[in-house]
Amino acid sequence: MSVLKNTKDKFKKFGPTTWSIKNKTSIYLLMLFVTIAGIFQFVTLPKEQFPDIVIPTILVQTVYVGNSPKDVESLVSKPIEKQIKGITGAKIKKVISTSQQDFSLITVEFDTDVETDVALQKVKDAIDKSKKDLPTDLTQEPTAIEVNLSDQPIMYVNVSGDYDLVRLKKYADDLKDKVEEMKQVNRVDLVGAPEREFQINVDNYRMNAANITFDDIANAVARENIDISGGLLDVGNMKRNLQLKGQFKTAFDIEGVIVRNTSGQPIYLKDIATIKDTIKNRESFARLNGKNVITLNIIKRAGENLIETSDSVKAIVVNMKKNNLFPPNLDVVITGDQSKMTRVSFNDLVNSIIIGFVLVLIILMFFMGVTNAFFVALSVPLSMFVAFMFLPMADIIVGTHVTLNFIVLFALLFGLGIIVDDAIVVIENTHRIFTEGHGKISSEKSAMMAAGEVFIPVLAGTLTTLAPFIPLLFWPGIIGKFMIYLPTMLIFTLSASLIVAFIMNPVFAVDFMNHAEGGKQAKAA
Repeated sequence: MSVLKNTKDKFKKFGPTTWSIKNKTSIYLLMLFVTIAGIFQFVTLPKEQFPDIVIPTILVQTVYVGNSPKDVESLVSKPIEKQIKGITGAKIKKVISTSQQDFSLITVEFDTDVETDVALQKVKDAIDKSKKDLPTDLTQEPTAIEVNLSDQPIMYVNVSGDYDLVRLKKYADDLKDKVEEMKQVNRVDLVGAPEREFQINVDNYRMNAANITFDDIANAVARENIDISGGLLDVGNMKRNLQLKGQFKTAFDIEGVIVRNTSGQPIYLKDIATIKDTIKNRESFARLNGKNVITLNIIKRAGENLIETSDSVKAIVVNMKKNNLFPPNLDVVITGDQSKMTRVSFNDLVNSIIIGFVLVLIILMFFMGVTNAFFVALSVPLSMFVAFMFLPMADIIVGTHVTLNFIVLFALLFGLGIIVDDAIVVIENTHRIFTEGHGKISSEKSAMMAAGEVFIPVLAGTLTTLAPFIPLLFWPGIIGKFMIYLPTMLIFTLSASLIVAFIMNPVFAVDFMNHAEGGKQAKAA
C-alpha cells in the first residue's frame, strides 16, 4: 500500500532515464550504434603485449681515435658532462659516462615528464657549448641520439641459400624495399650484408717520385666524386635542368682521376695506385642453422598494430615467392616473431574476459531469474563498448597513443564484476516497485521511480569505487607510465556502466522485465 500511496504524490525522477524510456526506439538505435562502434574500435586499435613507454634518454657519442681511455675522459667526456649538468628547464635524473679506447659514451636520463624532443634539443645545445673546450682534431664530432624502446625489432627475416653474399644482398634489398613501403614499418636494418668498397692501394715509391701526398689524392677523389648542377637550359617553351654526373660507379672511373696536372703532364690516379672494387670488412655477422644469412631486422612505428604488421610482412614474403621474385632454392626464414607471444597473451586475456562474463551471467541467473539476469548482464558488453568508443580520448591522460595491451585487457577483466553493480541496483529496484504495485504501476513508471530513487546512492557508490584509482593517474616515474593504463581504463569502464545502467537498462526493463505473478501490466501513467 505504501508504494501505491507514494505514486499518488509526485515521485522522484531522473531526467535522462525518463527521456530514454519515452524514446525507446532512439535508445535501441543508440545501442546498435554503440555496439558497432565499440566492436570496430576493439578490432582496429593497435595491439601490443606491453604499453608503449617513452623514457627520455639521450646518448652522446664521440670518436677520438688514437687516445687512451684516460685521455678520452679528460679531453672529451668531462667537458661535455660539465655542460650537460648545467642544463636548465628540464630535470636530469642521472648522467653516466663511459670512456674507452678511442670512444666516449655519455648517457643522459631525464625525468619521465620531460618530452623527448625537448631533452634531445637541450643536450644538443649543451654539446654546442662544450665544443670550445673539446680538441679540434676529433675523429667524429659529438652526436646526440635518443633511445627509443619501440625501436626494437619485432621480427627477424633471414635470407639464405646457395649463393654468394653479394647475390643474397640483392634479394635482401628487394625484400627490404617492399617491407619499407608499409606504413606500419619505421625502418629495416640489414645485418650480415656485405658493403661495396673501392680500395685505393697507393704505391709509395711512385707517389714520392711524383711529389704527391695523401692529401692530394684524398682531395682529388673528393673533388671528382660529386654531381654538379649546370643550372637551367631554355628548350623551346620549357626549361631543362642540367646536371653533370660525376659520382663514381666503377673502379675504371676512379682510375681516370687526375691527381696533378703540371705543364700539360697529367698524373692519373692509376699511375700511382691500384684500384680494387671489393667488399668492405664485415662489421656484422648473421648465422642461422650454421649457415651465413642476411638478416632483416623489422622495426615498426610506435603505436602501430604489432600483429597486423607481422602478418603483413609474412604476406609480402609469400607473395614474392609466389610471383617468382625469389628463386625456388632461396630460403626465407622468420625468427624472433614477437607477434606470436602477443597473440597468445591477447587471446588468453580475451578468453578470460568471455569466461568471466559467462560466470557473471550464471550467478545473476541464480539470484535474479533468467530474463532479468540477461538484460543486467548486457550492461557488461555495452559498458565495454562505450569505454572503447571513448578510449582514444585517453591519449590526453596517458600522453601517448593508447593500444590494446595486457594492462588494458586486465583492467577490463578486473572490472568485470563491478560493472554490473549499477545495473543490478537499478533493475532490482525497478522489479521491486513493479511487483509491489501488483500491476497497478506500469513498468515505465516503475523504471522512472526506481532510477529517481537510487541515482544518488548508485552515483556515490561508483565514485567511491573509482576514488582509490584516481591517485594512480599521478603515479610518477616509469612504473607510473606503465600502470596509468589500468586506472584510465577502469575509470572509463565504470563511468560507462553508469550511462548504461540509467539510460539503456531501464529500456530493457520496460520491455522485457518479468511481470508480477498473476498481475497484468498497468497502463502507462
